[in-house]
Amino acid sequence: MTAAFQPIPGLSWFHIEDPDSPSLDELASKFELHPLQIEDCRHRPQRAKLEEHERYLFLVLKHLHYDEEMTFDDLDAFVGRDFLVTVSKGEIPFLDRLCDRARQDQVKRLDKLFYYLLDELVDAYMPVLDDIAEETSEIEAEVLERPDPPMLRRIFILKRKLIEFRRTSTSMREVVNGIIRREGGIMGDDLDPYFRDVYDHLVRTVDLTETYRDLLTGSLDIYLSAVANRTNEVMKVLTVYGTVALPLVIITGFFGMNLKLPWMDSPHGTLYAVGLMGISTLGVLYYFRRKGWF
Repeated sequence: MTAAFQPIPGLSWFHIEDPDSPSLDELASKFELHPLQIEDCRHRPQRAKLEEHERYLFLVLKHLHYDEEMTFDDLDAFVGRDFLVTVSKGEIPFLDRLCDRARQDQVKRLDKLFYYLLDELVDAYMPVLDDIAEETSEIEAEVLERPDPPMLRRIFILKRKLIEFRRTSTSMREVVNGIIRREGGIMGDDLDPYFRDVYDHLVRTVDLTETYRDLLTGSLDIYLSAVANRTNEVMKVLTVYGTVALPLVIITGFFGMNLKLPWMDSPHGTLYAVGLMGISTLGVLYYFRRKGWF
């Protein structure tokens, strides 16, 4: 759908699912929207921000897509006293839920409708963060048992998600803080407690992303320690094998010389040499055992 449509008949809320649609230019002309902000709608992605004008507020919000990968997309909003224009690229996942909620509460005010939109957008962050928390717990439980390259890749992918999540939620927090501290009557003062609630959700989201990132950093340290310990164990075993084999190499090298040597003419010379090698091997193993090296 490229043309603007009204999700809730009777309310001056116009939604556009294609930023390149001519409908956006028509609405910009009708409501006197700034051309630079129309350009922001069409050149994505933008940072989350709030810009105040005399007749309206312009906001770039970040809504979350979470299928196989986690991506944040722009949701642009022009909030005026008598109009609300939202612009997304494609469908927004919570649009139907937002409309149902607004109809159920019989919302007639556009500023309250915008609060509902912002609340639904921020609420969508938490289920994804819960999934990340669960995956973080799984990594903590498995990193000691399986310190392998796939586990390392999994840790780095999750850390990258958390960095993106923190960057986005921090910028969204500043946007909501700007709404609370705004001056002017575009949004009713009675909505301030509701926006503060959204702000608190974003603060909690930022805190949780910091916590999970610290946990992943700890898991990465555990991974590196486990790999180092495993390498040390391998080197320890190889060192023991090499040291045990050293007397055997010396003895076989000694008796391999083209000189007159003991037991050379004895019919049991081979057995004597094998016995000597066995005794030297047992002696080395006994010495290592006494030292507690294995």
